[in-house]
Amino acid sequence: MKQWDTVAIVGVGLIGGSIGLALRERELARNIIGVGRRAASLRQAKKCGAVTSTTTDLARGVANAEFVVVCTPVADITPRVLQVAAACPATACITDVGSTKAEIVASLDKSLNGKGNTGATFVGSHPLAGSEKTGPQHARADLLEQRVVVVTPTRRTPPAAAALTTALWESLGADVITMTPQAHDQSVAAISHLPHLLASALASATPTADMRLAAGGWLDTTRIAAADAELWRQILADNRLHVLKSLDKFEKVLAKFRQALENDDQRKLLQLLEAGKEHRETVGN
Repeated sequence: MKQWDTVAIVGVGLIGGSIGLALRERELARNIIGVGRRAASLRQAKKCGAVTSTTTDLARGVANAEFVVVCTPVADITPRVLQVAAACPATACITDVGSTKAEIVASLDKSLNGKGNTGATFVGSHPLAGSEKTGPQHARADLLEQRVVVVTPTRRTPPAAAALTTALWESLGADVITMTPQAHDQSVAAISHLPHLLASALASATPTADMRLAAGGWLDTTRIAAADAELWRQILADNRLHVLKSLDKFEKVLAKFRQALENDDQRKLLQLLEAGKEHRETVGN
């Protein structure tokens, strides 16, 4: 298992903080530098043990880093990675945790992984882990254990950088799946982005007068709607076309439920419910 001298985490929130805690708990890095814009958040990250030191100066924070993980919102990833690449060692590897990949990877591939590049390299990543909660105070060292992390190398990605990125996530207990950026965005539209949209829609559509009866079913189904709205605006907008295609498929299934109810077709309603039950059971918990 590879051990690092210095790893920098740009954006030490829930995901970044959990990465830092895991690195420290597993003794995989001697120095874990937390880089951010708000001193208060960085103090919280240091207090909870996610990092060994902090700075609001990005160039200083990544100056000696062998590996840099950019954990900012989707809209900030590309410019932040470019800033990191300009300041970190030429031998460093950079990854991110963005929930969308195609546009990010395409942009950074041209800048960092192009022919003749002699500086830092970039490999896209997406840990499918997290919570509706935010901030380093909610970070957990076991957040990535037995959770899927998608790594999205391209033909331009140096194989050594892709292998190093995979090794990092695996060392934190994650199960790594390699996909193209485009295939990733199509899949997460159905498995992550559409569910968030639906949870938010259900939460919004629920009459206020009925909220006093909210119990397990409603709370479980709408839990993710409590996540940061601006963060999810960026994700849904960036993956808009794939989310729309997933929404089209969902609307066709929903129409079948509506038709069964309108026609009082209990046999059809049972078939639809059983189909959903069986599909859900294929993934266990």
